[in-house]
Amino acid sequence: MSVKTKKMTLIDRVKKHKHLIPFVIPAIIFAFIFCYVPMAGIVIAFKENPNFVRYGVFEALSKADWTMDNFERIFSDPEIFNVVKNTLIISVMKIVILFPLPVVLAVMITELRSRNFSKLVQGLVFLPHFFSWVVIVGIFNSIFGLYGPVNNIVEALGGNATHFMGEPGWFRWLVVILSGWKEIGYSSIVYIAAIMSIDPSLYEAAKIDGASKLKQIWNITIPSIMPTIIVMLIIRIGYLMDAGFEQVYAMLNPNTQATGEIIGTYVYKLGLGYAKNDYGLSTAVGLFNGVISMALILTANYISKKKTGSGVW
Repeated sequence: MSVKTKKMTLIDRVKKHKHLIPFVIPAIIFAFIFCYVPMAGIVIAFKENPNFVRYGVFEALSKADWTMDNFERIFSDPEIFNVVKNTLIISVMKIVILFPLPVVLAVMITELRSRNFSKLVQGLVFLPHFFSWVVIVGIFNSIFGLYGPVNNIVEALGGNATHFMGEPGWFRWLVVILSGWKEIGYSSIVYIAAIMSIDPSLYEAAKIDGASKLKQIWNITIPSIMPTIIVMLIIRIGYLMDAGFEQVYAMLNPNTQATGEIIGTYVYKLGLGYAKNDYGLSTAVGLFNGVISMALILTANYISKKKTGSGVW
């Protein structure tokens, strides 16, 4: 006769992990102050462009009329549709092309027999993460510039020099390439940790059965780290509407705005650039972006729980 396990309530879980609570409190306070308190600014999206230059924050909000025009502009402005399209295209390209690569890199690093060489490889692939995007864009501007080594090779082969960083057709691909060069190594850390926690006896049993290294990876390593892969994919889907503000802002120029302007740079320029100070519309676009991102991560987590039993929560 099976005995049903009593489901732990929130109070039971708090009592069980009460010794860890002091370590969590600083993170909760930090998140509350810097993530939840600023959410009060969402009210600006429902105001008719408050004048923060002439009045204080609260006085400007009280004087501004309530309106839904900012949201109507989101769905009627063709420029915003183009910005959303660019964001989705770049994000999907990053997921499809870049998301599997840290897994592959983690498997390759953990399969290296030489411990010293493994550490060297890890250091080399992790290093670009600590460079700022301004530095990285400057480096690649030199590489892909008109007089850079890439164009020198193209001209040596009989082709014409191209300013790749200023070509709209190349912009999205360069965003993916630069993002991969910078972040693949750092993103592989979590997968390396997951692989290192796999029971070595599984590999020993597979060797006894005559399984090759590829079969061990496919039948042991990948299934064992699949929950980690799913969680990371769900989190990445939650950022589908964020194609990387810092990177795109550093790379963007007037020639590439048609294919490179994303929601993050558009909101920034509405609020702080162009001398528009259109706080209402920029907040409305940001709120719209946040709602879509929340819906995406909730949907992805629900589907994952239903299909695989694994999820973020």
